[in-house]
This record gives sequence, C-alpha cells and structure tokens, in this order.
Amino acid sequence: METLQSVRTRRSAPRLGAPAPDDRELLVLLEAAMGAPDHGRLLPWRLVSLREGERERLGRELAACAGQDPEARRRAAAKTLRAPLLVAIVLSPVDHPKIPRWEQLASAAAVVSTLSLLLHDRGYASIWRTGPAIEDPGVRTLHGLAGGEQLLGWLYVGTAAGAAPPRPRTDPGRYLSALTGLGSRALSEGGR
Repeated sequence: METLQSVRTRRSAPRLGAPAPDDRELLVLLEAAMGAPDHGRLLPWRLVSLREGERERLGRELAACAGQDPEARRRAAAKTLRAPLLVAIVLSPVDHPKIPRWEQLASAAAVVSTLSLLLHDRGYASIWRTGPAIEDPGVRTLHGLAGGEQLLGWLYVGTAAGAAPPRPRTDPGRYLSALTGLGSRALSEGGR
C-alpha cells in the first residue's frame, strides 16, 4: 500500500477480532516503527504484549479499579477481551541534559502512531485506549513499571470486525499557517 493511501485510510477500530499479528510479525513491524522521530535515539519507551491469559489478568486489575458495583466490575474486566492482542505503551524517560521529557513522550507517541500505520498496511486494525486505570498501582505492577515510567495506555490490535465509519475531513489549511511579517496567516486564506 502506498504510504499516503495508508495514512488516509487508517481508522481506529473499536471492534476487533482474530487474527492479530504473532510475536514474530509484531517484532518486524516494531523494528520498522523504531524509525519514528527520536531525538538522541534514546528509545524512551517500551511495549508490553498481552495475549490470552495476560489479557484476563489485566481485566481482573481493571475490575478491581472499577469499585464495588458488580456490573461496573464485569464491564471493566471485559474491556481487555475486545481484541486478541493488547500492546501496553510505556514511557521510560531517560535523564538527558538536552532532551526534555516532553520530547521523549512525543517519541513514544510517534512509535505507536507508526506501528498503527504499519499494522493497517498489513491488514490489521488497532485503537489506542487509555483510562484512569493507567495510574492504578496494581495495573502498574502487572506491567512491571519502574518508578519513573508512565503507562500511556494500550494499543488494542486485531482484525476490524466491520467497517469503521469514515473520518470527517476538514480543511487542513485551517491548521497550517505561514509566518508573515505581522504574525501567521492560515494557508487556506492565501498565506504561503
């Protein structure tokens, strides 16, 4: 698939089924995604794959975060079964005198975005999900997070179960401006 076409057609897929890439294919895609922007080549992130029973373990932790209501606990536990593969996204910032934490966070997001595009290119689908449980001590422990690490959510991966609705497109010129002598002006208004 041509890159532009892949970017234009990728959508977050809320309903995912089998198949998902196996570990070997996931590593191939991750190796390619590692070419995403990363100032200083710090690789300030790591990914944790969760399959089968690991998803169920995470589901139990999410249920524990959901409070005492049995229905809320049941719904929380079922969330991790929405895809055959969950990839936890962990920011592992590196102390660096020239590269601030926000740049490292941007690098982690770029890797996940690139991985999502590569998955789409291979016929898979994904959706990045978060929620308040990313801060829960039990969830952090399950993922083996160190003190300075931050869980950024999970990339749910599988095959789309149904077509995703088209994403509405807006005028990109509203979001890109040109610097002029008096400030900036949207390109869609004639700025160049």
